[in-house]
Amino acid sequence: MATATGTATGTAGGSTRVSPLSVLRRRPAVAKLLVLALAAVVAVPLLHAKWSSGSWPGALTVDVSGPLGEVSGWIVDNRGSHGLFLYFFGYVSGAVVLAVRGVYLLLLALGWAGVTALAALVAWRVAGIRLALTSAVAILLCGVLGMWLPTMQTLALMVVAVLVSVILGALLGLAAGLSERTYRLLRPVLDTMQVLPAFAYLLPVVLVFGIGVPGAVLATVIYAAPPMARLTALGLRGADKGVMEAAASLGATGTQRLLTARLPLARKELLLGLNQTIMMALSMAVIASVIGAGGLGDQVYQALSSVDVGAALAAGIPIVLLAIVLDRTTEAAGKRIGAEPAGPHALRGWRGWGLVALTAAAVAVAGRLSGGRIWPDGWTVPIAGPVNTAKDWMVDHLYTGVPVIGGTADWAAHFTNWILNPLRDGLQSLPWWSVLLVVAALAWVIGTWRTALTAVLAMAVIGVLGVWEPSMDTLSQVLAAVVVTLVLGFAVGIAAARSERLERLLRPVLDVFQTMPQFVYLIPVVALFGVGRAPAAAAAVVYALPAVVRITTQGIRGVDPGALESARSMGATGGQQLRQVQLPLARPALLLAVNQGVVLTLAVVIIGGLVGSGALGYDVVFGLAQGDLATGLIAGAAIVCLGLMLDRVTQPTTRSRRKES
Repeated sequence: MATATGTATGTAGGSTRVSPLSVLRRRPAVAKLLVLALAAVVAVPLLHAKWSSGSWPGALTVDVSGPLGEVSGWIVDNRGSHGLFLYFFGYVSGAVVLAVRGVYLLLLALGWAGVTALAALVAWRVAGIRLALTSAVAILLCGVLGMWLPTMQTLALMVVAVLVSVILGALLGLAAGLSERTYRLLRPVLDTMQVLPAFAYLLPVVLVFGIGVPGAVLATVIYAAPPMARLTALGLRGADKGVMEAAASLGATGTQRLLTARLPLARKELLLGLNQTIMMALSMAVIASVIGAGGLGDQVYQALSSVDVGAALAAGIPIVLLAIVLDRTTEAAGKRIGAEPAGPHALRGWRGWGLVALTAAAVAVAGRLSGGRIWPDGWTVPIAGPVNTAKDWMVDHLYTGVPVIGGTADWAAHFTNWILNPLRDGLQSLPWWSVLLVVAALAWVIGTWRTALTAVLAMAVIGVLGVWEPSMDTLSQVLAAVVVTLVLGFAVGIAAARSERLERLLRPVLDVFQTMPQFVYLIPVVALFGVGRAPAAAAAVVYALPAVVRITTQGIRGVDPGALESARSMGATGGQQLRQVQLPLARPALLLAVNQGVVLTLAVVIIGGLVGSGALGYDVVFGLAQGDLATGLIAGAAIVCLGLMLDRVTQPTTRSRRKES
């Protein structure tokens, strides 16, 4: 007993003599906070004594507008004579024009009946009769709305852009999936391209290729190829090691293992990459209307320029319909992988696809013989007039002067005066070095010193470029929109996770909102709120909200049922289960929702420059409109740095937590 007691006492006594260093080693976050506190005590007085102003010092600014202007002038002067443009970019541009024109003429040759039949038959082949009917109705509605030719123009541009994006992304993904060195080199590039707002791609492409279809297609390819590359690499690197070892033991060469094992095992990731590429290409094809892409995006852009909400909605609905058809078809094709073939045995495999081609061709020929090449004008239903009438009624009755609650214009004014303006003024009045310190602290506490260094350098580049104040303005809009998005998204996501009925009701709404391109969100915002920074923030909230709701719902629903059962057996109420079990265990998903909310919000706040958001978005729009490379490219670089900083401040949290778990 004495020995046991002595041992216990010694153990207890030993446990009380734990050194502070060992405690800090077990709690790295606390150690980081202590280091940051000590650094702040030393650095803040020194920095304040030297730089007390909130603006970025002119001595640390580098004027790059002159060199950029010279580069822009050289490109403009030599675009028609230099060999690089004549024999490389010129051939690329010509090939793109010929490809898009060829697809467009093919769609016109099929006629509206052939295109509708082809869409419906492909959907039937991969998913069944329900999706076939949905696809047929969606394509027909594009004609009913009087947008058949613009829809075919957008579809032609989409086909070429997606084809090139898939080929380029698959080749990059193949290289990254088979080579660790290539993967390490490509990963930061793909990470950066993922956080780049779509507008940032436009100006350099316009400078080289000019306004028109070639620039629009190539901007779309640059924007849409990274998801294909990333998912291809993911699928190849995640191939079952047992299968690969079995193939190697049978004497298969590297090429044979790739064709017979790796690629078949990665089919789901490849189709998911195709789905993501299609959706991003459609989104960018619409945005590229700013640089002359034509089609539906051009209709929306012109209508927004004249604040013609009815015409914008008439062109926006076909965009959504196209997105739904393409998204559902590729998603269904991905789900069929590994499942038992459906339908009669005679229609499986290539026979079924042959039947699809023959039937579509027969319908197209029948339609052409009956004069159905272009959608008949008598079959259109103009909705611009009624929509504008409804918009005018809403402006008259809801825009302002509503008793008690006020109108939408009042809400926008209050949001601007009470939230956006104070937040902008606060960020712009803060000493620039304090912003860098806060960014460094956040990034280091939740990530690593490399993360903090990347985030700080990104913010420092913004100051060096001389766009600190407009960047703080953009950051204030992003932060305000993100807070609203997260509050609404977490609330709705938690409610949907706890209610099967609410989740079923929300699912089709979220599906539609997630397939809508960014441009389309500006239409109802302009109608309800007019123009300004608050409408841009509202559009950003609506665009980012579905992703936050979905990720939150999935995260909470994915909590270990055993942990919930244990909490119930201990008498925990529903609220206690949520606060003490579900939310802590769903933390990685919630942090991912924060990251996605930030990235998506930034993308739309920049596009909000078209509706008066100002700041960096306005500079990009101005640069595109005036061909001012210096203004547009500097703003684009600042947007990239801002997105990189926001991504690093949020995304490393998810990674570190996953490692801990």
